[in-house]
Amino acid sequence: MADNALEITGLRKTYAATKRTEAKTALNGVDLVVPRGSIFGLLGPNGAGKSTLINILAGLVTKTEGSVRIWGFDQDENPRQSRASIGIMPQEPNLDPFFTPRGSLDVQAGLYGVPKSQRRTDELLELTGLSDKGDAYARSLSGGMRRRLLLGKALVHSPQILVLDEPTAGVDIELRNMLWQHVRRLNDEGMTIILTTHYLEEAEQMCDQIAIINHGNVIANDTTANLLGQLDAKTMVITPDMPSDLPALPAGISGVKHDNGALAFTYNTSKTRADEILSLVQNAGISIKDVRTQQPDLEDVFLDLTRS
Repeated sequence: MADNALEITGLRKTYAATKRTEAKTALNGVDLVVPRGSIFGLLGPNGAGKSTLINILAGLVTKTEGSVRIWGFDQDENPRQSRASIGIMPQEPNLDPFFTPRGSLDVQAGLYGVPKSQRRTDELLELTGLSDKGDAYARSLSGGMRRRLLLGKALVHSPQILVLDEPTAGVDIELRNMLWQHVRRLNDEGMTIILTTHYLEEAEQMCDQIAIINHGNVIANDTTANLLGQLDAKTMVITPDMPSDLPALPAGISGVKHDNGALAFTYNTSKTRADEILSLVQNAGISIKDVRTQQPDLEDVFLDLTRS
């Protein structure tokens, strides 16, 4: 059995020109591998090509060229098996308002050919915290409950891969925490998770590996730790004993004085040592009350890579 949950090679998608729009290339030869059992982040600015990629995986959009293998099944040669291997929680709720959650899960399972004896409707209602709403009409559910139901629908056929497309956009903290608990549990049980999100702190905390797409191209694909290590910059924040202004700074070191009086110095660790910053401050006659350092986060990496 292959070690990869998803293998994408040379994937291109060009939307044909219309009377109102020119032809547009949404994906420009994407190569991507997602290891089995990982939580894989797929990030990028709006219009980068993430939704097109997910829709191709779901079978909703036809690719222009390239190959896609889902759980070892070629999407062209084995469309049913590849589609059965993946479950997708879409960004926008697409629920029939006249179905109950129980009915929605049963219908979705039927569409995937799951026999009635093998359906997990009650289990999924419990998993998503909807047991007490199982027989209520979907139109009566809150926005958060509808999100939970979307997760349940993505799991009805017990897929090996779960794609979460902006799963926590616009939801409250309680629901967000509940969702991540479920995701971690599913991953611990062996399910591969592919996550798209605009909340970069979520990707930093959740993902083992992250790919960043921009203008239809994969511009970064590495472990989260390695991506965070790409930036050489570090910031030292010093709180003086007494109110103080920034000292004169040599080239290569920038500084800013915060409203609370703290002095922040940003420098490149490959060119400047931390003790040089401390010496610079002490030589300026500034007595230090507290000192801390700030490492770059995923947002810094993301902005640096997608700036062009």
